[in-house]
This record gives sequence, C-alpha cells and structure tokens, in this order.
Amino acid sequence: MGVNQRAQVAMTPGEVTRFIEEQRTACLATLGPSGRPHLVAMWYAIVEGQLWFETKAKAQKAVNLRRDPRATVLIEDGRTYDALRGVSLDGDAVVVDDRDALWAVGVSMWQRYQGPYTEEMRPRVEAMIRNRVAVRFDVGRVRSWDHRKLGPPPATT
Repeated sequence: MGVNQRAQVAMTPGEVTRFIEEQRTACLATLGPSGRPHLVAMWYAIVEGQLWFETKAKAQKAVNLRRDPRATVLIEDGRTYDALRGVSLDGDAVVVDDRDALWAVGVSMWQRYQGPYTEEMRPRVEAMIRNRVAVRFDVGRVRSWDHRKLGPPPATT
C-alpha cells in the first residue's frame, strides 16, 4: 500500500491559521454572470478570526457575490515545489453593507498592511473605505498543503 502524501502535507488547523495570518495576498474566485470564474488578487483582513475583504460597492466581484455567494479563496506561498504551501477555502462570501463591520475591516487591513492604527490614521482609513462594502467569507471547506513536510528531495547518485 502506498504512502498518502496528501495526508503528509496537510496543515493542522493551527498551521492553517498562522499561514493565513502571515500571508498578504489572496486570490478570490467568484462566479460571473455566465458561470465562468472571475479571479482577482485581494488583500484581506482578519476580524475576530474570520477572513474579510473590502471592495468597491459596484466592483464585479461584489456584483457576482450578491447574485451568487459561492466563492473560493486561495492563499499560497513557495517558489519551488519542495517549498510550496497553500490553503484553499471554499465557502460563501457575503456582501455586508454595515458601516461598523466595514470600519473593523478597514482598521484590520490598515494594521496588516500599513502598521499600527492610531486615531491619527482615522482620516486615511475613512478615505480607504469610502464607497466600499465589506465582504465576510464564511468558510465551508479547508484544503491545505505544505510540501516542506515531505523533507528534502531524494538524493541522486
């Protein structure tokens, strides 16, 4: 019986959480009006342990999600096969038109990508989220891989 490499490379829940927290860019796939995937690179927020995005209210991804909330998020890292790591999340992405939620997402994104938030930053965060909506990603399925767990490649002789 062969070795199940899928099980060998899967991340633990804690490793998945840390990986998502450490990375900076996600690929968000939504379904366009024809059913064809619409894929975009996104920066993201983590609010109370949950993945969020912000986007223009009239952006194609927001339009797609209002029509059909099914989405997939991919976050990956690694320049060579033996260092490849990633997390693929399937779920529903819900457009949230709540200003408090959008503010929390804006502050989280500021902290992730710009540095510590202080009240002096308020005008910048307000400008960043103007005419935007928050998108909450409700995860249904998680797949992960960390090829570093396979160890070094076999020696060649």
